[in-house]
Amino acid sequence: MKKKIFSGVQPTGNLHLGNYLGAIKNFVDLNNDTQNECIFCVVDLHAITVSQNPKDLKSNIHETVATFVASGIDPEKSIIFNQSRVSAHSEAAWILSCVARMGWLNRMTQFKEKAGKDKEKASIGLYSYPVLMAADILLYDTTHVPVGDDQKQHLELCRDIAQKFNNDYKIENFLVVPEPLIKKEFSRIMSLKDGLKKMSKSEVSDLSRINLTDDKDQIINKIKKAKTDALPLPSTIEELEKRPEAKNLIGIYSSLMNNKLQKSIDEFAGKNFSEFKEKLSDVVVKEINPISLKIKELLDDKVFLEKILKNGCEKANEVASKKIKKIHEIVGF
Repeated sequence: MKKKIFSGVQPTGNLHLGNYLGAIKNFVDLNNDTQNECIFCVVDLHAITVSQNPKDLKSNIHETVATFVASGIDPEKSIIFNQSRVSAHSEAAWILSCVARMGWLNRMTQFKEKAGKDKEKASIGLYSYPVLMAADILLYDTTHVPVGDDQKQHLELCRDIAQKFNNDYKIENFLVVPEPLIKKEFSRIMSLKDGLKKMSKSEVSDLSRINLTDDKDQIINKIKKAKTDALPLPSTIEELEKRPEAKNLIGIYSSLMNNKLQKSIDEFAGKNFSEFKEKLSDVVVKEINPISLKIKELLDDKVFLEKILKNGCEKANEVASKKIKKIHEIVGF
């Protein structure tokens, strides 16, 4: 039986190496597996939970699609679409928000992190967007969702909502309760300037991240300037855990090489950072530079990108509209 996989990426611009290794590279592998039916969504409704410049948002939607395709996702094999064009997402989010409970949402740690100290000024959308995320997933009878550490809690909420809807309306397994797909042997990608902070598109310094649109020289320069410590590279995972910048760079290398962490540690144990950074630069450039060139090429062909979105939205709408119609009947509309 095929796995039905759903995942989304926010179109907020400047997708970087952390996004690629944490999500998009895995999407490509899932796309290439004939046992999977994949839906990859540009979650533009999620993006507006914080203020967005409308022109930038439109541009970022195209850039996200270009990044999917440039990375190797085939729009003929997988559905690629943007959420706002399929109205069932908004409809389902409202209905499911009447099933979800405040206590569940109050436990969401990501809202607390994003809202900061003054949560009274945060938008209601930022607070309730995990319910929209649940709607995204449940509309397609998704069986599996690729998740990182920061999304596990949201998937648990999605599962709770599905189970409560099924129980409330006494309709067993109508909303499929999805399972997580957790990538093994993956290191969370941190800032090149601070190994304790996640690599982020919002970080002020562009030297903190490798953007997927960076050229070869920019990549080499950023790795050369990446923060390190004064010691040679360690020989054990235990020692690496105490050195965040070394752990981050070794983790990037391992993820790109599809190595177990210990294998990469053994390769560079006792060597200095300058030697390691040369090898790391070669690996990053080999993987990212072709993607960067392809993104720029695709962004010059907006007609092609719009065609992908149009076709994807038609396919997504065909599935989602049938599900929301059944939801209406169950609820009593």
